Amino acid sequence: MTLVIRSARAGDEDAIHRLLLGLAEYEKLVWRFHVTHADVKRDYLCDDPLIHAELAFDGDEAVGLATWFWTYAGFAARRGLYLEDFFVLPACRGKGYGTALMAHLCRIAREAGAIRVDWNVLDWNAPSIAYYERLGAKRHEGSYYYRLEGEAMRKLME
Repeated sequence: MTLVIRSARAGDEDAIHRLLLGLAEYEKLVWRFHVTHADVKRDYLCDDPLIHAELAFDGDEAVGLATWFWTYAGFAARRGLYLEDFFVLPACRGKGYGTALMAHLCRIAREAGAIRVDWNVLDWNAPSIAYYERLGAKRHEGSYYYRLEGEAMRKLME
């Protein structure tokens, strides 16, 4: 394994964009994909990023991506790490790259005193669900994921 995992830096715009697009294709959500290289530079690679990116490289090729941001667990009075996007190129799966990338995120979380890593997975995505459960992740029971967007947001603000 020639895997190297590191935080994204200037010059990684194309790799981040390409891997995010690959994730959108895998999830059949390309119609929702509007990310540009300028967006990546502005939001991921600025001095105070809105979202962080970790890249997995096999040699010189970026083959995996994890994007994340800090959350806060109010009752525990501790931070958490929220995994927004997680993707390994299909040709590179089964080599331990995803597990190494997830372990890398857990180390970031632990070093910052975070108590957990959270994420969502599409309900139809059986391979990813099985993978996460093999890692020891548990589906959070007792709550539902909700979203306000578009027309519902506009109506609420009226």
